[in-house]
Amino acid sequence: MKVLMFGWEFPPHISGGLGTACYGLTKGMSELNDVDVTFVVPKAFGDEDQTRIKLIGANNIPVTQQTVSFNSTSNAIEYLEIDSPILPYVSEEQFWQLKSRRYTRKTKFVETDDNSRINFSGGYGPDLLSEIRDYALVARVIAEEKDFDVIHAHDWLTYPAGIAAKNVSGKPLVIHVHATDFDRSGGDVNPKVYAIEREGMEAADKIITVSNLTRNIVIEKYGIAPEKVITVYNAVEAVGDEKGSLPPKGVNDKVVTFLGRITMQKGPGYFVEAANMVLKKMQNARFVMAGSGDMMNEMVSRTAELGIADRFHFTGFLKGNDVNDLFKMTDVFVMPSVSEPFGIVPLEAMQLNVPVIISNQSGVAEILQHAIKIDFWDTYAMADAIYGVLNYPSLAQHFKSEGKSEVNELKWIYSAKEVRKVYLSAMPNH
Repeated sequence: MKVLMFGWEFPPHISGGLGTACYGLTKGMSELNDVDVTFVVPKAFGDEDQTRIKLIGANNIPVTQQTVSFNSTSNAIEYLEIDSPILPYVSEEQFWQLKSRRYTRKTKFVETDDNSRINFSGGYGPDLLSEIRDYALVARVIAEEKDFDVIHAHDWLTYPAGIAAKNVSGKPLVIHVHATDFDRSGGDVNPKVYAIEREGMEAADKIITVSNLTRNIVIEKYGIAPEKVITVYNAVEAVGDEKGSLPPKGVNDKVVTFLGRITMQKGPGYFVEAANMVLKKMQNARFVMAGSGDMMNEMVSRTAELGIADRFHFTGFLKGNDVNDLFKMTDVFVMPSVSEPFGIVPLEAMQLNVPVIISNQSGVAEILQHAIKIDFWDTYAMADAIYGVLNYPSLAQHFKSEGKSEVNELKWIYSAKEVRKVYLSAMPNH
């Protein structure tokens, strides 16, 4: 079975859980003897791990064209017909020269380099919607050239690419919902993003969600038939022992860590309020907020307002072995997410013998038994849980040992096998 898979990021160039999940799943798929994955990203940097996967960068695919010019006998207007809806141009002058002609309605103008390749940033900048559109145009070109049995598109950024590939190939489309805009926005959805998400869900033959929490949102908020939506839980890649670049701990205080985007979805404000309660009961604790996001300045100001800034550390965005360094200093990890479709970070913490406190509003809470679960808004319960783990060694040891044993059984090969079943259910000849 040949799979044409579309993602937006791939290690080491990742900014969150999406790239981590895609990498883990593709590695799991590589262990299945009858599944062959070609993974496409907007921009390939050249240093990605391709030992078990074929990686294609859309930025390396020439957008070729074929033209047929003829003169209309009635009005002598020149028409240009192309075999795909992409018409590349290199300069502003060339763009206006091309615009002076007439084309089929489906023609898309796109700026390229001298080799007819589109320059993708591969990020999440102000031109994101334009890059999503261009990615879909290149996806069509790739789908015309490649031989495959099923299409797999990860998250809303790649749904248009998946649809384009389906339209040109006629092959079944499976989309993978890692999050919805209801999660990211807290309910204040972006109409453009919602429209892209819903179009992808309606076009898909099958939909994979990372938790039942997300499955319910897809069914209730997007009006999708329940039989079309299947939950496949994420897993976790084995964490190595390589040293990062963080300095040694340097203090004897207990360390409580928040790691993630500092945005409303992740609940950083609740973490700060709980920290303030804990520090009223014990002084030998420090709180770390690792990550970046639009609420960073607000959180810094709030810790100063509460008078706990000397007990708070803001590290900025961490990745790779620096995350491992932080977890090795951590006594308890807290994920107070308001709406978390899954949440891989607690699994990584548990691998490194760190007790975890997670919100009931997270998908990972559906599968973990040896984690403390609280409602994100209940800062009193959160503070009690933090205090208990920090002050009762036997409690902490229980969650360390049992948690590590539990998470070691969550392997990507199991997720990959479930995804393979979804592929087969989407393919009419099976």
